[in-house]
Amino acid sequence: MVATPAARPQTTQRPSSLQYLPTTTEADPSPNQLLMPLTARVNDRDHLEIGGCDVVELLEQFGSPLYILDEAGLRATCRHYRESFITHYPGPTQVLYASKAWSCLAVCAIAQTEGLGIDVVSSGEILTALRAGVPADRIYLHGNNKSRSELELAARSGCNIITDNWLDLRTVAELSAAQPIRVMVRITPGIECHTHEYIRTGHIDSKFGFDPTQVDEVFEFLAGQANLHCIGLHAHIGSQIFELQPHNDLTDTLVQWFAKAQQLGLPVTELNVGGGLGIRYTESDDPPSIQDWVKTIAQGIVAACERQGVALPKLLCEPGRSLVGSSCITAYRVGSQKTVPGIRTYVSVDGGMSDNPRPITYQSLYRSVVANRMSAPFTETVTVAGKHCESGDVLIHNAQLPALETSDVLAVLATGAYNASMSSNYNRVPRPAAVLVRDGQAALILERETDEDLLRLDRLPPHLQA
Repeated sequence: MVATPAARPQTTQRPSSLQYLPTTTEADPSPNQLLMPLTARVNDRDHLEIGGCDVVELLEQFGSPLYILDEAGLRATCRHYRESFITHYPGPTQVLYASKAWSCLAVCAIAQTEGLGIDVVSSGEILTALRAGVPADRIYLHGNNKSRSELELAARSGCNIITDNWLDLRTVAELSAAQPIRVMVRITPGIECHTHEYIRTGHIDSKFGFDPTQVDEVFEFLAGQANLHCIGLHAHIGSQIFELQPHNDLTDTLVQWFAKAQQLGLPVTELNVGGGLGIRYTESDDPPSIQDWVKTIAQGIVAACERQGVALPKLLCEPGRSLVGSSCITAYRVGSQKTVPGIRTYVSVDGGMSDNPRPITYQSLYRSVVANRMSAPFTETVTVAGKHCESGDVLIHNAQLPALETSDVLAVLATGAYNASMSSNYNRVPRPAAVLVRDGQAALILERETDEDLLRLDRLPPHLQA
């Protein structure tokens, strides 16, 4: 069923969930600037629809909690990145999806069919990308402590390897005796940005990348390896960043190293500027558009190459959060409530930190809507709590919502990045299912775990058996 956009509330009315719906103006915002998935609408039952599917009906069919991914929205964001680079960069480009944001067959397959490569950080992510149909030469392996078996798998499969440290370099040098290996070098750029300290990766005090003082020695080592083809350099400054200037600073730093590598005879042709563009989780968030981010990067690289007198490299980037984050919601059933007089009201849902660990880990903020009563005005301030045995298991503090009832469907917005991928079985709670919605059809992309799944790999030693 194709949904009809609901009318916006008048300014004299109390705010409601309708305020989070995507706009349909001629100047549509960048997908990373939306609170709600691109295809979100309200139907004639006052229910939230995504991809033409009624969220309440999806919970009845697939259970709760449930990740709901908007395929059209994800594809639109992939195209937004790809087309922005075509518009603003005169050289060759390749957008990579940073699959740590959400690595599963469906998401990787969508990215691949939209012309993207995949950034991976483990053997599991390598195999997921390969089985999703991603060509090996468009898979790039990262990691600050890759195992030998992971490096062997990447080399054997024909993937690109981003060397992060001396152990990486020496191991791939040994492996290159069996076959040539394409490598890049990750360098810590020493660029600060405003984001949570746990997701800053570009400052000098970081576990990632070679220190700038090691660059000359690294380049000299690579110059002496006949079967290691150093195709380029990589740097990354962090995640959920709203500033453009640090990214512009990065381009100049990278191109200086790029020119030095060429002077030493290394066959470098690629520069990977990482990702890190933030998305809108709350009304106060104001991330740059994807196009503005790409334009800043592209112009910075072009200007830096002109200053250094080097040809334009193939330009790579690896967005994760800003590709998939805004295209997904997590839907829950409301359960118990508790009012602490004069302090707060707790409203509990049937999930929490096991399906979204970001609030308890990073103090991340979210917005939510009541998917079965979208036009109901916000009259209450409540704390949305999870079901886990932790006082810190709170999804949203001071949420503005209608008065809630048991079995209401609460949808938490912008949960596509680092929710499913960081989920756990804390308290032996099975992980949720995930569905992909498009044109009124829902396809299961992750099956819901069962209690028996949690015991499948458990082993009871004979001396403990009754």
